[in-house]
Amino acid sequence: MSVRVTVELPEELAQRARAAAARARRSVEEVLVEWLDRAGEMPVESQSDEQVVALCEAEMDTALQEELSDLLAQNREGNLAEASAPRLEELMQVYRRGLVRKSEAWKVAVARGLKTFPD
Repeated sequence: MSVRVTVELPEELAQRARAAAARARRSVEEVLVEWLDRAGEMPVESQSDEQVVALCEAEMDTALQEELSDLLAQNREGNLAEASAPRLEELMQVYRRGLVRKSEAWKVAVARGLKTFPD
């Protein structure tokens, strides 16, 4: 279920959203929803030790990883269909966001003494 919300954005933010949407070949609305969704994630520093360790060990869903690998291979070979480019960008965003969260979790885990880096 969706709820329609009307929001007035500062011009600079609207420009950034339009640019991000154009790069990803997505609608401005989709980009803004993604940004809002990300903003709703609980900061790693606020999570319990167990949650931080779980984030350190988190991996992309297997089905999404396989889809991403397939699309990357098609792209490398020059066979990526134009219609598949937005999906590749979307999956890359998911992958990057996961890497950032994982690195943030490692930083917190090391600071809390939950993890150490191998020698």
